Amino acid sequence: MLTSEYRRKVAEAIKQAESGTDAEVVTVLAREADNYLYISTLWAAFLALLLAPLIQFLPWWIDYKQAFTLQWILFIALALLFRWRPLTMRLVPKKVKYWRAANLARREFLEQELHSTRHRLGLLIFVSQAEHYVEILADRGLAEQITDESWREIVENFVREVKRGKTGEAFVHCVEKCGELLREAAPATEIKNELPNHLVILN
Repeated sequence: MLTSEYRRKVAEAIKQAESGTDAEVVTVLAREADNYLYISTLWAAFLALLLAPLIQFLPWWIDYKQAFTLQWILFIALALLFRWRPLTMRLVPKKVKYWRAANLARREFLEQELHSTRHRLGLLIFVSQAEHYVEILADRGLAEQITDESWREIVENFVREVKRGKTGEAFVHCVEKCGELLREAAPATEIKNELPNHLVILN
């Protein structure tokens, strides 16, 4: 997650970006979109069940009850092991991670009341750290003026910087680039600030 220094820089970038546009920008950084414990548990159960066909190859002195107990021990051990976050995230399919992150992004769009701004000019910059997911969601007033390709290019640059370990700089540059597009699509006609400028952190 970002340091307090970079949080301050993001807030300043948002303030600067909004000074030249009627749009409202909100940035959200989530640690993770889901704990995915159900997936790690399913993996543990699946692998434990695979032991059943192998019972016939176990030593003759292991009876049915002992084999059943061994399955339970294996299940519990794997369930605990798979709760280690780096391993858990490797077990979750990429489509599932992106689906959960995308759902959270849309919930946050509503939670941060970006859908209720005047002239429908709300913009959400959403990042979920565990899923390595970045998305920019624009309300109707902006979507009609700015193409998806423009947002996609900003997201791709964001991801490239994050991969180089420059998450803080990536956030600031993303806000600045969005600000340039917003000034062209919805230039400032009034002084307003409907929504908070600070980076919203979801733990």
